[in-house]
Amino acid sequence: MPETEGIPCLLMRGGTSKGALFLASDLPADPGERDDVLLRLMGSPDPRQVDGLGGAHPLTSKVAVIARSQDAGADIDYLFLQVGVDTALVTSRQNCGNILAAVGPFAVERGLVPASDGHTDVRIRMVNTGSVATARFATPGGVVDYDGGPASGGAVAIDGVPGTAAAIRLNFEATAGSSTGALFPTGKVLDHAEGVDMTCVDNGMPSVLMRAADLGLTGEEAPADLEADERLAQRLAGLRLTAADLMGMGDVSGATVPKLVLLAPPRAGGSIATRSFLPVRVHTSIGVLGALTVAAGVLAEGSVGHDLATLPLPGEPLRVEHPSGHFDVEVAVDSTTDGYTVTRSTALRTARKIFDGRVFPRPRL
Repeated sequence: MPETEGIPCLLMRGGTSKGALFLASDLPADPGERDDVLLRLMGSPDPRQVDGLGGAHPLTSKVAVIARSQDAGADIDYLFLQVGVDTALVTSRQNCGNILAAVGPFAVERGLVPASDGHTDVRIRMVNTGSVATARFATPGGVVDYDGGPASGGAVAIDGVPGTAAAIRLNFEATAGSSTGALFPTGKVLDHAEGVDMTCVDNGMPSVLMRAADLGLTGEEAPADLEADERLAQRLAGLRLTAADLMGMGDVSGATVPKLVLLAPPRAGGSIATRSFLPVRVHTSIGVLGALTVAAGVLAEGSVGHDLATLPLPGEPLRVEHPSGHFDVEVAVDSTTDGYTVTRSTALRTARKIFDGRVFPRPRL
């Protein structure tokens, strides 16, 4: 299809992120050509992304590429791509659990999965890691209900998003999908590097957990204040490279993972307080896979966050506090002779269809 005719696109909010969702068949099959098109569609590189769909922040510069799955254990294949804002970067080195919340409804909207009258379950293979999650959402009369009407069980609110919407329950199989191959990639729940204790953990999002206090912080700082601290940014950049090497991730200087998460005791009745780096910008809340990973990390005895946390009683969710409020997740971690194993990872999100139409890439620079 010529670019002048536009490319079919569904712009959606998923959780606390926003992204452009495409059928794989509507984009070039060659990854290099696809990424070139996506940069021009999103308006990157430009800190304002004024000439494209992007919203001038990593949380609003995301893309999902979706197709029917060739895997017998899944309905849909979902490739997540993080598009740089002020850099010409498109990377598949991480998953996104927030945009994942929009993938099931998209599959119904595009006719990839038939909807049931009531609720629909969509099994989604996350191509980035090969892991599988099931999204369950309301489809009264075979139509996706984004608002959460009475027939769908009502609406819910998630911190970081105005208003309410219909609930989307995400159930991850066994673990949320470690892209590094292990829950604790270094083989230990506690490492020490450059004078700082850290827990390197990956329950779907490779992350480095550190105590905010060890970096001279309270863990209550506003994202803008953390981003303005140039000395902190330099320290964290060095720690991230060191931790990535310990995790066997190689050179991550041009990658968005691992994420860095600063931990502090909870202040608002939750389990643990967090400030999450993306890895430079600071998350205004916390990602789905980031929250699941933090939860798995603090549940493990001896980890950097275990003694900071107020752990929930059995059967209760673990409440992760973040700059916009909190995020409740259900995570279970079992200790075995071989280490720790995640046996349950579940999160509740919402999504909304914003715009359905054709998007036109800007000319090549």
